[in-house]
Amino acid sequence: MLIAGFPAGAWGTNCYLVAPAAGEECVIIDPGHQAAEGVEEALKKHRLKPVAVVLTHGHIDHVASVVPVCGAHDVPAWIHPEDRYMMSDPGKALGRSIGMPLLGELTVGEPDDVRELTDGATLDLAGLTFSVAHAPGHTKGSVTFRMPETADVPSVFFSGDLLFAGSIGRTDLPGGSMADMLQSLARVCLPLDDSTVVLSGHGAQTTIGQERATNPYLRQVAAGQGASPAPRRGM
Repeated sequence: MLIAGFPAGAWGTNCYLVAPAAGEECVIIDPGHQAAEGVEEALKKHRLKPVAVVLTHGHIDHVASVVPVCGAHDVPAWIHPEDRYMMSDPGKALGRSIGMPLLGELTVGEPDDVRELTDGATLDLAGLTFSVAHAPGHTKGSVTFRMPETADVPSVFFSGDLLFAGSIGRTDLPGGSMADMLQSLARVCLPLDDSTVVLSGHGAQTTIGQERATNPYLRQVAAGQGASPAPRRGM
């Protein structure tokens, strides 16, 4: 399996391209602010053909390049219905303006083909299987994508802004909820095997085992305790 990832834009949001191998079809995850050029470079380098864009949530740092990327390759974008409005109205999603200079660099709106994600769905794309879990807390429509373990590769978990190495996503923007975040951590993250590789929306790669042992928020959830507000990361 091939996973090519890079941090993009003003918020350093991780964009991932996932394929069975070089030279094959791929899925693009979270092409955010200023990610289009990096996507094209990765496609050329690995000789990949996109078949879909999938989105962990609707914040502008994760979706800003969806329109140009989908348009350039005539592919659909998948997003949870509760976050769909954010593609066309990013300011409302943040509860404030994100600034005219930044807005001037964005192509706000939806691509031609938008499809909606549901909890428990299975996406079979580019010869790969992604299990979808609705994980509200950072936003109402946040989701994660998990790829199953194989003989050669451990399970891979694209956590979006639910779980980071050493932290969790912020919950102080419109649609955010610490109570929902704690429930999502318990329901979605804790049952995963320790060997599961976590590729998050911001920051470094980690594993569920590492986070179970060291992440203060996951440890508090596992112990049945509450958590204090998360540090601000991402949007």
